Amino acid sequence: MKARVHVMLKTGVLDPQGEAVRHALGSLGFDGVEAVRQGKVIELDLAETDRTRAEAAVRAMCEKLLANTVIERYDIQIDG
Repeated sequence: MKARVHVMLKTGVLDPQGEAVRHALGSLGFDGVEAVRQGKVIELDLAETDRTRAEAAVRAMCEKLLANTVIERYDIQIDG
């Protein structure tokens, strides 16, 4: 079973990397970009075959390691 976790900064949390990308895009002539939020995608190959248990395990991984839940939110997608 495969899992994909999308991690993004919560609304209201400053995103200096996103701002740097927005500025660089402007420097390259892409003037219409008003804001950029940068995040990360984590793909996991899981041995678990039960979808409910897989999602619970990935949620625990996010809470303990994959996301800083103070400033980040995450979405989980399970395939398989």
